Amino acid sequence: MTANVLGAVPAGIIPEPLLRAESVAGKFFLMFFAIAFFAAVFGLVLFLASLFRGRTGEKWQGVVFVGPTLLLVGIGLVYPAILTINQSFKGRSGEDAYTLSNYTAMFTQPELLLVLRNTALWVILVPLLATSIGLLYAILVDRARGEAFAKALIFLPMAISMVGAGIIWKFVYQYKQTSRPQIGLLNAILKALGFETQQFLINAPLNTFMLIIVMVWIQAGFAMTVLSAAIKAIPDDIIEAAKLDGVQTFKMFRFITLPSIRAALVVVVTTIGIGTLKVFDIVRTMTGGQFDTSVVANEFYVQSFRANAPGLGAALAVLLFVLVVPIVVYNIVQMRKEA
Repeated sequence: MTANVLGAVPAGIIPEPLLRAESVAGKFFLMFFAIAFFAAVFGLVLFLASLFRGRTGEKWQGVVFVGPTLLLVGIGLVYPAILTINQSFKGRSGEDAYTLSNYTAMFTQPELLLVLRNTALWVILVPLLATSIGLLYAILVDRARGEAFAKALIFLPMAISMVGAGIIWKFVYQYKQTSRPQIGLLNAILKALGFETQQFLINAPLNTFMLIIVMVWIQAGFAMTVLSAAIKAIPDDIIEAAKLDGVQTFKMFRFITLPSIRAALVVVVTTIGIGTLKVFDIVRTMTGGQFDTSVVANEFYVQSFRANAPGLGAALAVLLFVLVVPIVVYNIVQMRKEA
């Protein structure tokens, strides 16, 4: 019997090349099979929901629609989370007796303390800088000539993947000796100004800040878009009344604009904060976590798949989850207050 990718389909019914995900035909077959399977499940849900009528039927319709979702969440999220938490307490290899050694290591080993320090820098600086730049830009271009074009320029990085942005900025930071022709834009500018070229991605702790700049460059467009919409939603009569009272530019921002967009600011800061906690692509693409630039998400990958320490990797994943949850809860509470 040939190994079957689909598991439930006996070998021989489907030609073997189609069962090989590495073949072109196999990839197309699996793609269409997944689409057909999803359509069949969705059709079955709609059919079952149509069988129920009346007030009681509405409750069963809710169960029919929510049930598959809860099942998938349980299988794809809750169950793996329980396994991860369990593994995090079973030593570095994930096979020992229950112990707190992985969590102790995170807060005692110098290399892991460095990872936590780097993550803290990312979480503090990226939301602060990206939100500040986005807010300043939104205020400056609000109702200005060419506003749409100006906003498009700063929003464009949002359309680039993290990996793509990492590759672009890796070229920007490219290092060559001062005597040689420069490929990297930043070092070309330094050379043109008469300075020595720098290895921006190797010299610590400068390299961590240079990576943070990439994330700020991406997220500033998101902050600008949300905050610009919030600024435009401020009622005109409030602004006109403030102007009639003689409120100047800075006081207008402090007492009118800022309080009016507080909810949007909370959403922007928390959303960027959550994304920053999980940052992996930029670090992996630009430095691979070397030269003292690793963060929690990257270290989780390294320990789990490279260093043969799945227990420690699981503990880092649990730490990441614990750090994200309070931010999500705070965001939900604030949104309910504004509702």
